[in-house]
Amino acid sequence: MHGLINRAIQTFVCHTYGDDLWRRVTEAAKLGFTEFESMLIYEEELTQKVLDALCADLARPQADVLEDLGTYLVSDPSVEALRRLLRFGGVNYVEFLHSLDDLPDRARLAVDDLDIPRLELREQIAGQFSLTCGPGLPGFGWVMMGVLRTMADDYGALVFLEYDGKRKKDEVISITLIETAFSEGRSFELGARSG
Repeated sequence: MHGLINRAIQTFVCHTYGDDLWRRVTEAAKLGFTEFESMLIYEEELTQKVLDALCADLARPQADVLEDLGTYLVSDPSVEALRRLLRFGGVNYVEFLHSLDDLPDRARLAVDDLDIPRLELREQIAGQFSLTCGPGLPGFGWVMMGVLRTMADDYGALVFLEYDGKRKKDEVISITLIETAFSEGRSFELGARSG
């Protein structure tokens, strides 16, 4: 598992629940360390141990925690780069959805050894889509639920999302676009500002 993914989980936990909870999680997972290095590769079972310990400490289902992680990844100011990467996908939510097929390639442009599972969007009928998340990251579909929900708010769209479960090794999410301009979205400028 790429260190960036583990580091994202660590940052999410520390920013959302505090450093004390993170220390408890690393102890319960028997990591032997408390800090993930962003550019190292870790055994996948370490990530699962961390998630198991986190969910046990919070007494919450893993799906809920992973959806919260997805929300955090595109809404917290400390991880603004991911939101910017996603917003380059289009000027409205529908264009953003259609750009998701290219997200794994765009992520590899930023970090060449980062493997994001395959994403495949299908438009069933006007305003109804299914997003297939390929295998590779445990619970990635739930993380994408949080990302999709938060990006809908970011664009000002009103959507209904439903996790349809696994089909073979893939995870499937149903997306119903109720209104594209439900509210004013967050502002976004193409060029980043320097301080």
